[in-house]
Amino acid sequence: MKALHAGDALVVWKLDRLDRDPRHLVNLVDDLTKPEIGLKVLAGEGVVDRHDDSKWPASVRAALAEFERALIVEREKAGLEAARARGRNGGRPFKMTSAKLRLARAAMGRPETKATDLCTELGITRQTLHHFVGPKGELRADGEKLLARRMAKASGPPFAL
Repeated sequence: MKALHAGDALVVWKLDRLDRDPRHLVNLVDDLTKPEIGLKVLAGEGVVDRHDDSKWPASVRAALAEFERALIVEREKAGLEAARARGRNGGRPFKMTSAKLRLARAAMGRPETKATDLCTELGITRQTLHHFVGPKGELRADGEKLLARRMAKASGPPFAL
């Protein structure tokens, strides 16, 4: 900023190269307009050019919005990676648990069991039931995956001494 004079232009590849905090960036852009210093951003939806006064406010707002969105996405990805590194995976928890699966297998093995009543009691849908257990109580592919996942979690990593 000290080296820039009225009529000069500050050229940056992307706004994130200029600053990482959108609030500070807005202040910096405002500081550039007072002494009539130009700003050119080369990457993005087009070139933002401060010397074109008619397009300056809209183009800078668009560039700032794009910059802020990119930062949000970058931070979100970093947060998800950190959570995965801690062993956490996102998403809704499964309705079918291994305990419910064992009950469903035992109940579906009996001919007097009604699938609708069983689903109501377990708090699952018929579709979920039939994804995991067959009509005679046999495990289906999703049921095998659930049990395998539970066994892998139960065994856990070996302890270090």
